[in-house]
Amino acid sequence: MYLDQMLEIAKRITLDEGRTQTMIPFLTTMRYSRQTSEISGVLTPSICLILQGAKKLHLGHEVIDYHAGDYLVSVIDIPASAEIIGATKQSPYFGLRVEFTMEEIASVVMEAGLNFKPRNKKLNTGAYVGTADEGLVETFYRLLKLIEKPDANRYLSSLMKREMIFRLLSGDSGHIFFQQVMMDQQDEGIGKAIAWIKENYAQSITIKELAKLSNMSVSGLHHKFKAVTTLGPIQYQKQLRLYEARRLMLGGAIHVTAAAMEVGYENVSQFSREYRRLFGSSPSKDIKAFRNSPGVEEIEEDRFRR
Repeated sequence: MYLDQMLEIAKRITLDEGRTQTMIPFLTTMRYSRQTSEISGVLTPSICLILQGAKKLHLGHEVIDYHAGDYLVSVIDIPASAEIIGATKQSPYFGLRVEFTMEEIASVVMEAGLNFKPRNKKLNTGAYVGTADEGLVETFYRLLKLIEKPDANRYLSSLMKREMIFRLLSGDSGHIFFQQVMMDQQDEGIGKAIAWIKENYAQSITIKELAKLSNMSVSGLHHKFKAVTTLGPIQYQKQLRLYEARRLMLGGAIHVTAAAMEVGYENVSQFSREYRRLFGSSPSKDIKAFRNSPGVEEIEEDRFRR
C-alpha cells in the first residue's frame, strides 16, 4: 500500500529525467524512462529504495538484482556499477535516495543504547541489498509526505531519518552498520586506512606505508581492506582518483591533462590507459558520450563525495 502511494507522490514531483532534489536536503527522487547500460560509480553512505522498476548492481564479483520494495544501503564509499533494467516511457524506473553520515549512525547507536554481538570474526562488505519491511517502508512514506508540509519538514524529517537509521540498525544487517561505526572510532586498523585514502587519494603511498600507518601487516591490511570494500587498497585509491577526475571533467571547467594532475597522476598517458580500462573509452570520448546522454550520469550510486 505504502509503495503505491509513494509512487504516486514521486510521479507528481519528479517530472524530469534523472535525479530531482526535494526540499528535504538529504532526500532525492529518481526517474528514468529507459534502460541504461552498466554505469560505473561510487556508492556513498545512503539508502536507495526502488518504488517501480528494477536495477542490477555489480559489487566486486557479485551481481545483484533488486526490484520494487528492495533497497540498497552503503555505509562507506565503495566503487561499484549499476544498470537500470527494463524501464520505458510507459513504465519508468522510480526510486528514492536518503543520504546519511557515519556520525549520524554513531549518534543513533549511542542514544538508543544499541550493541551488537559479532556473528563471527569475518568482516562484511560495507554495502548490501535487502527487502524493506513494513516499518521501513512506512518511515519512507511519512518522510515523502513531508514534502507537502514545508513548515514541518525540516524538524520532522531529521527525526524520520534517525528512525530510518534505527530500523536499519535493528534489522538483520545491523551488524554491518555497527562494524563501520567501530571502524570509524578506531585510531588504527582498517578504518584508519580507508579514511586516509579517502582524504588523501591524490597522494602517492605504498601498501607497505599504508600498513605501517594503520599498524597492520601488509597481508592483513590487504585481506581486510578487500573484505570491506571489495578492492585492494591501491585499486581503491586508483578508482577514487579516476571517479574524481571524471567528475571534474563533467563539470566542464577542466580538461584531461589538468584533471589527471589534479587527482595525483604524473603521467597523462598512464591516466588515459587506466581511465579506458575502467570506463571503456578514452577520457574525451567518455565525457562526450555522457554529455550526449542526459540523466545517465545521475544514477544514484554514481556520485563521489569527498
